[in-house]
Amino acid sequence: MSANHDRSNLLEVRGLTKIFGTLTACDHIDLNIAKGEIHALLGENGAGKSTLVKMLFGSLEPNSGEIFWDGKAVKITSPGVAKKLGIGMVFQHFSLFEALTAAENIALSLNDGSPISSIAAKARALSFSYGLPLDPDSLVGDLSVGERQRIEIIRCLLQTPQLIILDEPTSVLTPQEADKLFETLARLRSEGKSILYISHRLE
Repeated sequence: MSANHDRSNLLEVRGLTKIFGTLTACDHIDLNIAKGEIHALLGENGAGKSTLVKMLFGSLEPNSGEIFWDGKAVKITSPGVAKKLGIGMVFQHFSLFEALTAAENIALSLNDGSPISSIAAKARALSFSYGLPLDPDSLVGDLSVGERQRIEIIRCLLQTPQLIILDEPTSVLTPQEADKLFETLARLRSEGKSILYISHRLE
């Protein structure tokens, strides 16, 4: 494994490759993300963007390649490992239970034994702080798509990630909701968070 890597980068990827049978989804991908940087990854549907981020989040195992985190070589073998490193993920397709409240959905992800009332209070405070107001006591089934995405974002932020990966975050949002999301991302960057923004379109 190469020892020559840039310690100024939060995340460094070298030669990451994923093959499914006869299909090469990712072919020797190199990627550097600095601390406090918003990095956009653009490409058509089917270009391998989601495959790449799934490898970075530990949902898929690469066939070859190296990943460095804060200057150290790492193996991201599961989402749990990714979260411990400080990598958070907001997926394009939400993983929420409609019969549960926003706070209950967040609690399932945190799994730290905190009472629902405490999680709800933290979620409410954090959501308003970042301009993404959320009622943690609301049932997910009663919420709009944009409000459901707020749950995913707040759930991610409560895990205090250093790198936040967003997969097609504006594909389900109105223009107004997208503008608000971009304001939130700019604030996160100003706080030193790194962001990997995945999209198939430029706007």
